[in-house]
Formats: sequence, structure tokens, C-alpha cells
Amino acid sequence: MTFAIREYDSRDFNRLYQIDQACFPPGIAYSRRELAYYMSLRGTFTLVAEASTQTQEIGGFIVGKKHPRGMGHIITIDIVASFRRAGLGSLLMNAAEQRFKKAGCHVVVLETAVDNESAIAFYKRLGYFVVKTIPRYYHNNIDAFMMAKRIGEKASEPVTMARL
Repeated sequence: MTFAIREYDSRDFNRLYQIDQACFPPGIAYSRRELAYYMSLRGTFTLVAEASTQTQEIGGFIVGKKHPRGMGHIITIDIVASFRRAGLGSLLMNAAEQRFKKAGCHVVVLETAVDNESAIAFYKRLGYFVVKTIPRYYHNNIDAFMMAKRIGEKASEPVTMARL
């Protein structure tokens, strides 16, 4: 199955919320209010992966935010379980990274639970690396890894906490 990446439409919200609830356990999944808040922040974009079929089923989405000083932040990436390991996550991450590059970002950061081995492996395959551990980042007191990747013109410079 092939997917097209498109901009979020407010009519997608309920489905995106359902996907987020299915993708993450309590304490990590966003409440309706949290998801709506993050998606509405200034500098934020939401990209939706929609099946190129008559059903136009949503297979996943990504929320990213451009921060000052050339930093992009992946707030969440959610893929429907039946579409995982088929390249959809990479498609969404690449689309977000391209969006960040066009906006002048030179580094992308994200957080993931330290016990989410599949996500950590996925991000590492895409060139992300662990910058630091954030203690008790999630509501259920699970630590998170902050991961980063250099993109754009300054991609050859090392990433340090001072430069984030």
C-alpha cells in the first residue's frame, strides 16, 4: 500500500487522537486536550499519512515544532500498528525533516521512553543519537532519552547540549 503525506485538517483530529491512544500506554499517550494543545502551538505543523486508496485511511501522523535558533522538535510520531515496519514512519520522519530544513532548522530533537526499544532502534537507523537522559519525563515516572540529529547546512557540526 502506498501513502501520500498531506497537511492536517481539523476533521482528522478524532482519528489522530484514537491513533495516539492506540500507539502509547497511559502516562505516555496524550489526552485530547494535550494533543490539541501541542498541535495548535505557534510554529507547529502536523502531517498526515493517508492511504492512496479509495478509503483514504490514515496510517499515521507526525507533529513537529520549529523552535528559535534553528531547532526542530518532533512532538510525536504515531503509526497504526498494521502499517508499522513498512516504511511509513521513515516517510513521515523524512517529510518532517524536510519541513524543518526549509524552515532553517539545523538540528532535530525528540524524546522517547528509555524502555521503548523499537522506537530507539528506529531513530538510530535514521541517524539520531542519544544526547541525554531526562529523569521522570513521562507521567508514570519513566525516564526519556532526548535524541538529536543534525540536518541542513550545519549538519557536520557536532551536537552538544550547549548548541541545543
